[in-house]
Amino acid sequence: MTTLIKIVSCCLIIFQLTDGRKFWGNRADTEAGEKMKIPYKPKSIFRVYTDSIDDTCTVELFKPHTLDTCGFNSSHPLAIIIHGWSLDEMMDNWISRLASALKSSEGHINVMIADWLTLAHQHYPIAAQNTRIVGQDIAHLLRWLEDFKQFPLGKVHLIGYSLGAHISGFAGSNLAVSGKTLGRITGLDPAGPLFEGMSHTERLSPDDASFVDAIHTFTQERMGLSVGIKQPVAHFDFYPNGGSFQPGCQLHVQNIYAHLVQYGIMGIEQTVKCAHERAVHLFIDSLLNKDKQIMAYKCSDNTAFDKGYCLDCRKNRCNTLGYDIKKVCTDTSKKLFLKTRSHMPYKLFHYQFKIQFISQTDKMEPTLTVSLAGTLGESEHLPITLVEEISGNKTFTFLITLDTDIGDLMILRFTWEGSPVWTNMWSTVKSMIHGTKSSRGPQLTVGKITVKAGETQRKTSFCPQTDEGVYIEPSQEKVFVRCEKKRRMRMMMKHD
Repeated sequence: MTTLIKIVSCCLIIFQLTDGRKFWGNRADTEAGEKMKIPYKPKSIFRVYTDSIDDTCTVELFKPHTLDTCGFNSSHPLAIIIHGWSLDEMMDNWISRLASALKSSEGHINVMIADWLTLAHQHYPIAAQNTRIVGQDIAHLLRWLEDFKQFPLGKVHLIGYSLGAHISGFAGSNLAVSGKTLGRITGLDPAGPLFEGMSHTERLSPDDASFVDAIHTFTQERMGLSVGIKQPVAHFDFYPNGGSFQPGCQLHVQNIYAHLVQYGIMGIEQTVKCAHERAVHLFIDSLLNKDKQIMAYKCSDNTAFDKGYCLDCRKNRCNTLGYDIKKVCTDTSKKLFLKTRSHMPYKLFHYQFKIQFISQTDKMEPTLTVSLAGTLGESEHLPITLVEEISGNKTFTFLITLDTDIGDLMILRFTWEGSPVWTNMWSTVKSMIHGTKSSRGPQLTVGKITVKAGETQRKTSFCPQTDEGVYIEPSQEKVFVRCEKKRRMRMMMKHD
C-alpha cells in the first residue's frame, strides 16, 4: 500500500518534470532592473480585494485612475497574495479566506491578488519558468506605485504559496537590481521541484526583502522529490510538526483511491493539498486567532526537538509563527520547530520535561503516563515517549504538548501503566533466582524533575508529595508537587 501511494502520488510530478530543465531559462533573461519600459504590459492581472473573490477590482499599470476606482489607499500598507501552480485554472478557496482574514484582522490595509492563472495552468516546468515573468510583473507594479503614488516599498508584504513563494523572491530580486528593497516576503510551503538545492539567486532567499519568513509543511520525499522545499530559504524558516507531513492529513493519503475515482488525475492534487496547503491555514490562523499565537523554537532538527532539547527563547531562539512574527534579520537562516493541532486553532503549548530515573534492574521499558494540573485546569493522562531503555541512573528529556492553557503548573501525576499479573510474574522470577519470596515487584526511583514551559519560559522543580513517592511500581500513580510548596508545608509543620 505504501509503495503504491508513493508511486501514484509522484507520477504526476515526475511526468511534469520529465525534461523539465530544458524549459529553464536564464534568470538574466527576465531581469527588469535597468529601467522600466513604458508601456509595459504585464501577463498577470492585479485584483484589489474588497469583500469576496468575486468582488474584486482590477488595477491596470500606468492607469492611475484604476487605483482610485479600486479604493487603493497609499497611506495603508499593501499585501499581495500570490497563488501557486494550477491544474484547473481556478482560484483556490484559500485565497479568499486569506484576503478576508487580512482585511478583518488588520483593517487599514490594501489587499491585492496577483492572478497569473493563465501562466500557472501549464506543465509544471513551464509554470515554474513562468514564475520569473510574474515576478517581473509584480516588480513593475511596485515601481509604478512608487513613481505615481510615492508608495514606499517598505510597506509591501508579498505572501506567496508554493510557486508563488518563488515569484515573491523574483519580484524582490528584480527590484534589488535597481537598488530597491521590499519590506517583507512570506513563503507558504515554497515549491520544491526544480528549486530544491538551487542557488539562492534561483529561488526565494533572505536577500529578496528586508525580512523573509517561510513555513514548510510538506517536505516529505516521494521517490526523491518533495512537494515543498526542505532547505531554509528565509531569515526564519518554520517547520511545523517537523515540516514533512501534518496531523490530520493521513486520512487524505488513505483515501487516495477515492480521490482518484472522484477527481481522476486531479485526485493527486486533492491528496497533496492537505499538507501542502496547511502552511496557508497556519498563516490565516495567526490572523484570526490573535489570542492564540503559535510559538516556535530554534533547533538543529526535528529529532532533537522531539526530545525536548530546544525550548529556549534567549537570543532570538524563538519566534511567533505567522503574520505577527518578530522581524529580526539574521546573518544565517534560523530553523524553528513546533507542534500543532490537526485543525484551527492550531496552537499547542510546549513543555520540556527533565526527569531523573534510577532503575534497580539492568534495563526497563516501562509504559509511563503523566497528567499535569495547573492554576487554570488539568490535562488528561499523556504517554511519555522515551527514546531509550531505562537503566542505571540517567536523566531523560522529552517533550509534552497540551492543546489548552492550564496556567502555572502545580501538580504532576505519574502512572506506570501495568498489571498486577506483570508484578506477580516479576516477583516469581526474583524468588526463583534468589531462592526467597520477594514482596516487591519491578521498581523505579524517580529523582529530580524539572519542567520548562516553552510559551512562558518558566522553569518549575517538582518533588514527591510523600517520602514514599520517589518509588513507583506497575499499576501505581505517584503525585509530585512544586518543591517550594512542599518546603512551605514542612516549615508549617515544624512551627506547629
